[in-house]
Amino acid sequence: MVWNETLATYAQSYAYERARDCVMKHSSGPYGENLAAGWGTMNGPVATEYWMTEKDNYEYATNTCDGGEGVCGHYTQIVWRDSVRLGCGSVRCKNDEYIWVICSYDPPGIYIGQRPY
Repeated sequence: MVWNETLATYAQSYAYERARDCVMKHSSGPYGENLAAGWGTMNGPVATEYWMTEKDNYEYATNTCDGGEGVCGHYTQIVWRDSVRLGCGSVRCKNDEYIWVICSYDPPGIYIGQRPY
């Protein structure tokens, strides 16, 4: 995985769009993406640590999200074997409640029926 300025620019541009309402809404763009919101030191690395906590929910043998919460899509996007480029952006919401983060992945991952690695 390597940092990519084109993806970072895309992610930052979308973060600025979301600054008005900070709704957790995907961009529906050409890249895979993870979204997060938080306070204080929230940024790309902190958001990634948070998304990685979903690892325990992923069951490789069945290629499903098990675990108590059943959420693992952020984790599987991070480790998707074909995603080799990454860029992130963030913005403080206009309501000043929290910081909104988006990370974009290229090529995108998480295809139904395929394992991430």
